[in-house]
Amino acid sequence: MKLQLALDDISLHGAISLGESVRNYVDIVEIGTPFIIEEGMAPVREFKSRFPGLEVLADTKIMDAGEYEARSAFEAGADYVTVLGVTDLATVKGCLKTADKYGKTVVVDMICVPDMPERIAQLERIGVTALAVHTGVDQQAAGRTPLGDLKLMKAHSRSSRIFVAGGINVDTLPRYLECGADVVIVGSGIRHAPDPAKAARALHELIRRAPSQ
Repeated sequence: MKLQLALDDISLHGAISLGESVRNYVDIVEIGTPFIIEEGMAPVREFKSRFPGLEVLADTKIMDAGEYEARSAFEAGADYVTVLGVTDLATVKGCLKTADKYGKTVVVDMICVPDMPERIAQLERIGVTALAVHTGVDQQAAGRTPLGDLKLMKAHSRSSRIFVAGGINVDTLPRYLECGADVVIVGSGIRHAPDPAKAARALHELIRRAPSQ
């Protein structure tokens, strides 16, 4: 199991400073969609340069032009890119083709997918090996959590690592570990904690103590 730090509402300088303080406790650094909108691929390049021991995910949320947009992120140094599960399968295939060329990974973000079991089957048939449960901030505000979708995804996935995101923190993490998440994504639970390094360490320790699935 891995811990992914999501960086969304942050400056490049602040992100680097945070990365320095938590680098020993996280496995993947996510350059979030708002961060990419603000800074482009510069944070991806910067994190790969400064923290070669960490993996970097570019949360591109690709919806079209899969080959082209995935290539932009992979050439910047990303180890993972995200594509939206609601897009056309041709776009997902384009991302997979490019990922194969670079030896990298495509994560399909399943936010707002209406028929999760059917879409999981379609995606895995074309070669997808990583799926993300994603409860967005607007859904969280309405009281929804990723837990139900995680259970559903685990029940129907046959060959994918499962990433999960949506308001997870040190208090709620054990429930997601019990349900078999492979990668737990935490943003504000670290970024907005009174002591981000302490929060990241606590999450790291919980994950390391969790039994293998």
